[in-house]
Amino acid sequence: MICKEAIFVINPLLQSGIVLWRIIQQIEKKRTITNMKKLTFLLLAGVAALCFTVSTPKTQAQVAVEVGAAPECPYGYYDVAPYNCAPYGYYGPEWFTGGVFIGVGPWFHGPEGFHGHVNNHFHPDHGYKGAVPARGEHAARPVDHIEHFKGNEVRDGHGHAVGKR
Repeated sequence: MICKEAIFVINPLLQSGIVLWRIIQQIEKKRTITNMKKLTFLLLAGVAALCFTVSTPKTQAQVAVEVGAAPECPYGYYDVAPYNCAPYGYYGPEWFTGGVFIGVGPWFHGPEGFHGHVNNHFHPDHGYKGAVPARGEHAARPVDHIEHFKGNEVRDGHGHAVGKR
């Protein structure tokens, strides 16, 4: 009889111990599953990043700008688009070599660090509305020595004002 009573006392303790053990196992299982999910997510993210890195094609940007031939103007052309012909007296004599205009903007072929005088009173941006030669026209006056030249601005060959005279 004592054994049966002991079993009745011990049995509920064992049952509660088993329940507690099962609860602990479930908690551990959930932790393991959560950790496994995290580990799986990190592994998949790493594989995806590696795939994107490997599959991304390596390209180099290339930009080509065609500017065409320089305008054929007897006394040079303005250094802003549409590069219309400039009148006699806009450019000073240093802009010409052997009677040939050294160019401005995309067609500039003067020396590095070049600065030359211009008379911006002959520029449309400064209100000039006078006559200008047509493209292809030939010079009627010498360009290596421009009579009574009055330059009031110094410009580089790339269309930038670099000082006043």
